Amino acid sequence: MEPLERISAAMPPPPRPAVSLPGAWLMAARPKTLPAAVAPVVVGTAVAIAEDGAHVPSVVAAVAVALLLQIAANFANDLFDHRRGADSPDRVGPARVVSSGLISERQVAVATGVVLAGAMVAGLALVIRGGWPILVLGLLAMVAAVAYTGGPAPLGYLGLGDVFVFAFFGLVAVAGTAYVQTQDLTGLALLASVPMGCFATAILVVNNLRDVDGDRLVGKKTLAVRYGVKATRVEYTVLVVVAFLAPPVLWAAGLLSAWWWMPWLTTPLAALLVQAIWTERGPALNLRLAGTARLQLLWGCLFAVSMIL
Repeated sequence: MEPLERISAAMPPPPRPAVSLPGAWLMAARPKTLPAAVAPVVVGTAVAIAEDGAHVPSVVAAVAVALLLQIAANFANDLFDHRRGADSPDRVGPARVVSSGLISERQVAVATGVVLAGAMVAGLALVIRGGWPILVLGLLAMVAAVAYTGGPAPLGYLGLGDVFVFAFFGLVAVAGTAYVQTQDLTGLALLASVPMGCFATAILVVNNLRDVDGDRLVGKKTLAVRYGVKATRVEYTVLVVVAFLAPPVLWAAGLLSAWWWMPWLTTPLAALLVQAIWTERGPALNLRLAGTARLQLLWGCLFAVSMIL
């Protein structure tokens, strides 16, 4: 038995939360993370509308695929973090269903496969309309959902989570949603994906900042573990600032109308979150993680409206 496994085996199991079985599955799905899946689809659809290429059935399918992939990733994360000893009794984040004994490993593994199968079925409509590029992106997204914490070289444990979240929740989600509707990959689609990728990555950064001490103990080498708390706070701040700079840059490039300023209405919320990230640690960051997800959704909706107008 490896040293980490011996330590994990010696630890008492975390207290089991008093939750019903449906409530446990809701916990495993992590509803607070779902805005990160929907917001890029909203922005990608706004790009399609702005370019006169909106296709409603594709929007419905894209939302379904995005939600199912996010839920599958959450299930897989719950399962594989438990197996690697990352969800210890000292965890500062919300309780996880496998480590808490609410749902068995086998049940979560089966559920992950079922949800991924549902994403494949929902994605068939997108593949039929978008062709092989959408098929390739869809398969890569499915692999990434599991490989983030699973497999022999999990992305999250190697410090690659930030890069893959930016790519899949930004470039792939926004540009892919626009492409499957318009049948074209435009500059607006690519540039509009940048702020959404920034916000999605910022959510992960809060998560990693909150868990930095526990992750260091179990060998989960996130960027927060590799470079420390101060660098992580700088990363969060830079991501938010870059996202807010995107609309005026797009306007200056002639890709947005004079309504470019609408996402800036969320500036007070963003400022509050940045300030909190620089002053808070531990469980207090659970609220900031949820707040960053809300910021992404609200900012993304206003950004979408600014493109449509």
